[in-house]
Amino acid sequence: MLVQTLSTFPGMFASVMGESMMKRAQEKGIISYQAFDLRDWTYDRHRTTDDYPYGGGDGLLMKCEPIFEAVEDILAAHPAEAAGADQRIVFMSPCGRRFDDAYACELAQADRILFVCGHYEGIDERAYSLATDMVSLGDYVLTSGELAAMVVIDAVARKLPGVLGAAGGADDESYAHGLLEYPQYTRPAVFRDMAVPDVLLSGHHANIEAWRRHQSLARTFALRPDLIEQAACDGTLTVDDLHYLDSLEAAHAKAPKSAIMVPHAKGPGGL
Repeated sequence: MLVQTLSTFPGMFASVMGESMMKRAQEKGIISYQAFDLRDWTYDRHRTTDDYPYGGGDGLLMKCEPIFEAVEDILAAHPAEAAGADQRIVFMSPCGRRFDDAYACELAQADRILFVCGHYEGIDERAYSLATDMVSLGDYVLTSGELAAMVVIDAVARKLPGVLGAAGGADDESYAHGLLEYPQYTRPAVFRDMAVPDVLLSGHHANIEAWRRHQSLARTFALRPDLIEQAACDGTLTVDDLHYLDSLEAAHAKAPKSAIMVPHAKGPGGL
């Protein structure tokens, strides 16, 4: 996959794309990455990429002329390798489609993704006519489209075969099957009187899988009941899942509020 970024601050991507998993993905040839500076398509001595909005208002808007020229030049200089190749031009925007795991899987099928990153107050509306995709991370606003693009790039890259160290490493992560991931542990088996659940030390793989499924359901039930509802609508819950959820619902109804424990959300962003 060819990943390209167009922004006024291309250096912001250096630490993300030059370290850890992103770096290894490039070394393996799974991802090719190019950063473009939008200011290279400006013609005044100040290399201006923004201007005041028509009609007044606070802030500055990204100008459409350099964006159009840059996108057209980038596409012309790096044409699709084959006819019918899937090329995406992604604008990060609060008006876009909400980004989720399913969308990451969809974008991972692309041959090339060009991320156009806004900054300041926003982008001249006419520039959005270039987009094949408009993506929103959620119901909040960032000053930098670069930050949002980094999140999407990381999530998409994890879906590409060979990027993660373990084959199928992304298969059991949170949201991969519509539910939050089960709790995980490593050595030592006991730390400050907190012990790893016995079932994980038993070596009984069927019991371990059943425990993990129930833990995933319990965590999702407590923290993201909306995902349970969606999974029920999608028909991805088994009969055993539904019976277990019924038992959770019954226990929840009987327990006093002070006794209800919420499973710990593992890692930043619930990952």
